Amino acid sequence: MKFALAIVACLCLQGCAVVAVADAVASTVIYTGKTVINVIDAVTPDIINKKKKD
Repeated sequence: MKFALAIVACLCLQGCAVVAVADAVASTVIYTGKTVINVIDAVTPDIINKKKKD
């Protein structure tokens, strides 16, 4: 019984580790995308932020 409980506990902890790594990867991708957009906006602000002609 203790062995089965230990196996279940290990599997649950590994699942948490996978979720934590996936969250870190997703955050990195999102912030990298935001940084790229900000750099492009800084280099060419008139292309991204087109003003409407009145």
